[in-house]
Amino acid sequence: MPATAPKLAPPRAAAVAGIAFSLLMGTSLVIIRLAVPGYRQDPSEWLANAANRNAVRFAIQLAPFAGIAFLWFIGVLRNKLGALEDQFFATVFFGSGLLFVASLFASAALAGALLETLSFDPALVKTDAYHLARQMVGAALNVFAIKMAGVFIFSTSTIAYRTRILPRWVAFFGFTCAVVLMLVITSWPWIALLFPLWILVISAHTLVAEFRQRSPVSV
Repeated sequence: MPATAPKLAPPRAAAVAGIAFSLLMGTSLVIIRLAVPGYRQDPSEWLANAANRNAVRFAIQLAPFAGIAFLWFIGVLRNKLGALEDQFFATVFFGSGLLFVASLFASAALAGALLETLSFDPALVKTDAYHLARQMVGAALNVFAIKMAGVFIFSTSTIAYRTRILPRWVAFFGFTCAVVLMLVITSWPWIALLFPLWILVISAHTLVAEFRQRSPVSV
């Protein structure tokens, strides 16, 4: 009989990718929230502060690495599910994850282009084009990316609840986070930190469970 091929991605790979995403995404969001006012009340004064501009540049540079770590997290999690994967929820899980990354990248690309354009011509901040671009950046992140994150959490929590790959309390915590993200994000942008927090919780749990399984049993 042919030997069974080893799994390419053990659970700890998903945990490491999830932790990396949580740290990168959380750091980027905190920097953005502290340096830039809400996109619906942006008076543009923050652009006059060089420290704010540099902080935003750094946060934007973190976004691609966060997206890469998140894609790796999705791939390893699907590999862990294997034959337990439900086609309906797997489609929503995979699609919402890809849409989240696409919206995140679109927001970061627009923000980076807008910031660099204003560095060459600061007078553009007084034009309607600036306010239109600013609204697009905020909408791509807060309306589309974060709401897709809510759908991703909901579908992942449903899969976890049905397959028992994670404890039920993790699934219920995910359902709560998903509802809050989809309903509250436009009123309080800091709620977006719930997404990397949830990823961090399930990643830490997966990593701890993996080490417990591999630790020798004392007699």
